[in-house]
Amino acid sequence: MVTRRAECSCGQLSATCPGEPVRVSVCHCLACKRRTGSAFSFNARFAENDVSIQGRAAEFTRVGDEGGRVIYSFCPDCGTTVHYRIDVQPGLIAIPVGAFADPSFPPPFLSFYHDSRRCEWVEVRTEPLATFG
Repeated sequence: MVTRRAECSCGQLSATCPGEPVRVSVCHCLACKRRTGSAFSFNARFAENDVSIQGRAAEFTRVGDEGGRVIYSFCPDCGTTVHYRIDVQPGLIAIPVGAFADPSFPPPFLSFYHDSRRCEWVEVRTEPLATFG
């Protein structure tokens, strides 16, 4: 079984994730663009009980477009978001894929908020992978 480690820029806050993610997706919503400073966010969801968090974290709660709450946990030293929880997805923890710093991380198989995709050059191919069954 593969085990991956995500961490912040300074290494103080990390998440260790055994096994494959439950979901790998990209989001084009404006809030995700603002959070990442990029054209979209690239995130993986894992079963919360399987993930081990180490280090200190500060939290920020945002209310989503449909009223759900997203609780971002980020390093209080360098500001990197290492994990977050969405109240309408209990039992899952989301981790920005960039925090893994792993170029071989599995590709996304879901994509959301295409109406907010202002960058026409962004095309995300989403095909189910056999390993995610």
